[in-house]
This record gives sequence, structure tokens and C-alpha cells, in this order.
Amino acid sequence: MRKPKITIIGGGTGIPVILKSLRDKDVDITAIVTVADDGGSSGEIRQILQMTPPGDLRNVLLAMSDMPKLYERIFQYRFAENAGVLAGHPLGNLLIAGISEMQGSTYNAMQLLSKFFHTTGKIYPSSENALTLHAVFTDGHEVVGESKIADYKGMIDHVYVTNSYNDDEPTASRKVVDSILQSDMIVLGPGSLFTSILPNLMISEIGQALRETSADVTYVCNIMTQRGETEFFTDSDHVRVLNQHLGQDAIDTVLVNIEPVPQDYMETHQFDEYLVQVKHDFAGLQQQAKRVISSNFLRLENGGAFHDGDFVVEELLKIIQVRP
Repeated sequence: MRKPKITIIGGGTGIPVILKSLRDKDVDITAIVTVADDGGSSGEIRQILQMTPPGDLRNVLLAMSDMPKLYERIFQYRFAENAGVLAGHPLGNLLIAGISEMQGSTYNAMQLLSKFFHTTGKIYPSSENALTLHAVFTDGHEVVGESKIADYKGMIDHVYVTNSYNDDEPTASRKVVDSILQSDMIVLGPGSLFTSILPNLMISEIGQALRETSADVTYVCNIMTQRGETEFFTDSDHVRVLNQHLGQDAIDTVLVNIEPVPQDYMETHQFDEYLVQVKHDFAGLQQQAKRVISSNFLRLENGGAFHDGDFVVEELLKIIQVRP
């Protein structure tokens, strides 16, 4: 029988958790990764070389690869702060940048690196051009640049993307739209709502594909609210924002964690962008999505609250099994 096709869309540190648990299952995996990051090492590299930022792609590559731990440590090694122009850059970012130049695009680089590191599944940047994220706040103020959005004190009304280095309309990478239309399930997140998930969906071709696909579109809701993005949000607020940006009720299934994060557990210095646990609004979710799965998806580790990838994947596979 044909393997079920699952496409994961997002960025940051959220989707690698799901991809790592999904990698050993009998499914056909595709990861579509955001290219709007303009902060840190990725921001510096994209500005110098005018290429798509490598950081989120690096994390996804690791999650989907069977590389030995030693290779992973080398790939993730970050140059010391006294290393001059290399300070703070992970070795993997430089490798992706170099192969992107050699192969003519980040898209081509990821196809080569996927073979080199024996990844399970396919990895596509959401666009083959670096994108700039724009956030328009409810007071009308607009912030340009993903890394600057959280610094403005206000509520985000909507976001959109533009090409960073030309005036053309942003377009999806080759094979991205086909992957969405041919999938049995699309998984959005987990990850920052406005800066990791929505930048992908605001590429018009990707948004249109999500509206047209017959796949089950599943959103893995965040566990914690995020400073400058989703302060005071309930889980139904997250889904409402996704549906509003997509122009219709496109979310079929929502996975929400209802296991409490212990009071005072979060290490506030290390995870200072995460504020309080997202409140559960089951009635609001029922109005926004066809199916709501409320369960314990929580993994507590090193003072942070994360999704347990194994628990999430177990539910995802159950959904696929009951689809007609």
C-alpha cells in the first residue's frame, strides 16, 4: 500500500520536534521551511550573500537525518564570540551557505545535503528567495523584519511577506504546491504563529494550495503564549488568526495540550519570550475547526515546556488511519 503523505510547514525549533518523531514511521514526509528569518547568524548570512536564511533549514535537516551524534555536534558547532566575523555562526549555516552558492540556490543545496546526510523525506524552503515579513498592528503601525516584530508594544492585526531583494511577487519553491495538493495530511507547527508559520502561508501559492487541498489540515497549537506575538491568546485565538489569514476556515483538526505546566517551572531567563500557558477554549475551537483533540502533549525539559513529539505523532497517525 502507498505510504501516507504528510507535509509539515513551519520553522524555528518547533517542527523539528515533530519531524524527529515522525522520521521512523512508515510515512512519506515533506518539510516546508520558512525563509523569513532575519535575525542572528541567519540574518547576517542572508544579508551578506542575499540568499535564503539557513538556520531553520539547518535544524530541519538535523531532525530528518540519521547522522551520527558526532556529525550533529560538528554541524551545530557555533563559533565563539571572540572569533571575529565568524562569531556566533553555526558551522552548519556556513555549510548550507557555501553549498547554496556552489549549487546556485538554497533549494538545490538542500536536495544535495538531504542525500549527503541521508534524510528521511524531502526538505524544501517555502520560497527560493529570501522573504521579508511585515507585521501590521491594530493601531496601524507596521514593523518590517521578523526579528523586530516582538519589540513593538501592540497587538498584531495581520502579517504579509515581500521578496527581500526584488519587487516580484513572492512565489513558492518548486514542488511545494504539488506536495501540499498530493498530501494526505498537512501539519502546521508547532512554532511561533506570526513569525514561523504564517510567513509560509502568506505566499499566495501556498495559501491557495491549503484552501484547495483535500488533505486534513492539522494545527499543533503552541503550549505557551509568546511575547510580542500571542500575549493573552487562547488556543482558539491561534486558530482564528490562521483562518483569517487564509481567508476561510481552512483548519480541519487542532491538537491542543491540556496538561498544566507546573507553576514557576519555566526558566524565565533562558525562555524569556514565553510568558504563560495558552488557555484552553474548547467552545471557541469547535467553532473554528472540524475536530479538536485535547490531550497531554507536554514534555518538560531543562526549564522549558515543549511538545512531546512522540505523543503528537501518535495522534497524527490515528487521524490518517481513520480518513476515508
